Amino acid sequence: MLLVPYIRENREHVIERLQRKNFKNVELVDIIISLDEKRRSMQNQSDTVASEANLLAKQVGDLMRAGNKEEAERVKIKSAEYKDQIKNFTEQVALAEEELYQALVQLPNLPHTSVPTGITPEENEVVHEWGVIPTLYEGAKPHWELTTQYDIIDFELGVKITGAGFPVYKGKGARLQRALINFFLDEAIKAGYTEIMPPHVVNAASGFGTGQLPDKEGQMYHMQVDDLYMIPTAEVPITNLYRDVILKEEELPIMNVAYTPCFRREAGSYGAHVRGLNRLHQFDKIEIVQIAHPEKSYEILESMVAHVKSLLEKLEIPYRILRLCGGDMGFTSALTYDFETYSTAQGRWLEVSSTSCFETFQANRMKCRFKGKDGKNQLVHTLNGSALALPRIVATLLENNQTPEGIMIPKVLVPYTGFDRIG
Repeated sequence: MLLVPYIRENREHVIERLQRKNFKNVELVDIIISLDEKRRSMQNQSDTVASEANLLAKQVGDLMRAGNKEEAERVKIKSAEYKDQIKNFTEQVALAEEELYQALVQLPNLPHTSVPTGITPEENEVVHEWGVIPTLYEGAKPHWELTTQYDIIDFELGVKITGAGFPVYKGKGARLQRALINFFLDEAIKAGYTEIMPPHVVNAASGFGTGQLPDKEGQMYHMQVDDLYMIPTAEVPITNLYRDVILKEEELPIMNVAYTPCFRREAGSYGAHVRGLNRLHQFDKIEIVQIAHPEKSYEILESMVAHVKSLLEKLEIPYRILRLCGGDMGFTSALTYDFETYSTAQGRWLEVSSTSCFETFQANRMKCRFKGKDGKNQLVHTLNGSALALPRIVATLLENNQTPEGIMIPKVLVPYTGFDRIG
């Protein structure tokens, strides 16, 4: 959530950055400024009346001590009138604050100055590429055929049990999942992250804190009786560990990693591009989260990007990194790098990670602050990244490493899988 003083003092800049993010309702900026002026005016009037009431209360005491009871009673009557006015102002200020709040939560985060102009994914900027795209043998198959051939993932059985988008992993397919999870966790721990095992359901306050609510409520599984949400990513529970917390400056940065299943309704997703593992309602992901000092956050973002790069290179998977354009960024992000791996059998790039800096946007919603050396409380910066999401990594590994003799397992995973080939 953006800070009202910043919006008020930087109106033109805020509008320009919102337009860079392709936000259509920029008139909301002026509405917020107007509502803030109304709220501050009412608060000033309330403070003035309260000050007058305090003076009268002091007069009553002075008059009573002087024995002037008759005058004291007249002042008491006038003081009571002020109390009614204060009550009325308090109610009006509360209404004005709620109206301002409801307008404010509709504004997305402002994009960083390095974010390119653009609206569609085709306008994202490729900033790095690595690896050689393999040449497959004649008759190579997409992963949804390979999983059936080797009986390692059963999509139809998942439909029987739950529905489309909930696959069942079997045998070496299940062991490959577990191997990737353990490998990614071990690598994050080596890099200095502390492992967390959070709940897989969260309350609405947590969803609001990281910006999923009210922006993405239609994409989240909601348990109405309990008013709880299945997590779309471990970002939500991990970042909310620090909601309503004042940290010490020397505690920063805080580095956490978690493995969780993720649950997403993905409403409206259909077609060949979401076949097999390309788009699921439940999938496994390792998430890295940092709570950072504002002066260090973009340096930390680059270190997180470097960490994800190292994972893909150890798996020997060709990848590229995109700096997302304004129109393709998420509601809460100030700067996002997407990682895509190349699926040779499908002949296209598959997104496997988003790594983002949110500056103070989430921290302001969560009231997560740190006490600086000057003794003042400041908002932290929050960052997170997928390190990594499993489905498309598995799809890429299966497709790119297939041979007539079977699917070869990357050397770095063999100690985790206990086998070097499927088939």
